[in-house]
Amino acid sequence: MDSQQRNDTFKSISGPSEGLYKEKGSKFLAFAYPVVSEEEVRTVLDRIRKEYYDARHHCYAYRLGLTGNVWRYNDDGEPSSTAGRPIYGQILSRELSDVLIVVVRYFGGTKLGVPGLIRAYKTAAADALDHARTVEKVASERYAVTFDYVAMDRVMRILKDMAIQPSGYTAEDACRMEMDVRLGDAERFRQRMEDAEARVEKIF
Repeated sequence: MDSQQRNDTFKSISGPSEGLYKEKGSKFLAFAYPVVSEEEVRTVLDRIRKEYYDARHHCYAYRLGLTGNVWRYNDDGEPSSTAGRPIYGQILSRELSDVLIVVVRYFGGTKLGVPGLIRAYKTAAADALDHARTVEKVASERYAVTFDYVAMDRVMRILKDMAIQPSGYTAEDACRMEMDVRLGDAERFRQRMEDAEARVEKIF
C-alpha cells in the first residue's frame, strides 16, 4: 500500500502567479493558475478574455490530473505551434499538472518571426511559473457511502482510522455521507466499508 500511496501524488502550483516578457514593442503577459477541471479552465479563459479584450491573442495550455492525460494547447491565431506548444512545454518540463497558463499578447507593430514567437511565449510562461510556489497534490476519488444507522459506529471508526473527513451527511431511511479518498487508499477503503455493511458508490 505504501508504494501505491507514493504513486498517487503529483506536482502543481499553490495559487495564481504572473509573468512578463517584452520584445520589439510586443508585451506578453503570462498568468498561471491551479485548476482541477476543464470547466474551471473555461471559466478562467472567459474571465481573462473579457479583462484583456483589447489584446491581439490569448494563447494557453493546460494539463490535468494525476497522469496529466487531460491536456490541450491553443495558439489563438498565432502561427501553428508558436504559442500553445511552447507554453505547454514549460508545464511538461517542470512535471506539473492541474495547471493552466494563459499568455496574453499585445502586438507592438513588429513581427517577431517563428523563432521569436516561440521564445517569447516560452519565456513568458516560464516567468509565470518562476513566480509560482510548487506544491505536492494527492490524487483522490469521491465516494458516497450509504449505510443503516446501526452501522454508524463502524463507519465512523473506519473514517477516523483512515483520516477521512466526511461531508454532506444525510439521515433519512438510511444514512449517507460523501468523502474524498486518496487514490492509494481507495481499494482498502472500499473493502473496509463493505466489511462494515456499508454501500459504496464512486461519484468521480
